[in-house]
Amino acid sequence: MIVVADTSPLNYLVTIGHDDLLSKLFGAIVIPPAVPEELSDPDAPEAVRRWAAVRPDWLHIQAAAGDILPIRNLGRGESEGIALALQLNADLILIDDAEAREEAEKRKLTVTGTLGVLRLAGIQNLVDLQEIIEKLLSTKFLCPLVCWPIFSPKWHSEQETMIDK
Repeated sequence: MIVVADTSPLNYLVTIGHDDLLSKLFGAIVIPPAVPEELSDPDAPEAVRRWAAVRPDWLHIQAAAGDILPIRNLGRGESEGIALALQLNADLILIDDAEAREEAEKRKLTVTGTLGVLRLAGIQNLVDLQEIIEKLLSTKFLCPLVCWPIFSPKWHSEQETMIDK
């Protein structure tokens, strides 16, 4: 499986101490050169900067071939990530930004983000989903309003009741 990642999912998974989920779920992750640069930015959390300096073996940096045309309103990491995913015919691209996700989907890429990775890890019983989501929400992660109901204990108990019926 070929999985390309943008900066944001790596940043948040490292921040909450669960970057290992990526290798457990996908084996290897491919990132464009802009991503480690963004992860090493002085404004990035210190733990993320340290992680970027000594990357795990399952993280591979690869530049997309040829010139990368910037995609309007997207950062370099997102534009390079989409270009790389297209060139590699990636099975999945990890992006959190809504505009970047939309651009990737327009190009027929399969997209998920930090929440999708955590959900998959929860389904595979690699993490306690409620606990890890609470940890994520304690960071600067911006959760779309549509996501909030699924993180409430009330929603979970209502879903269990519906399943029991």
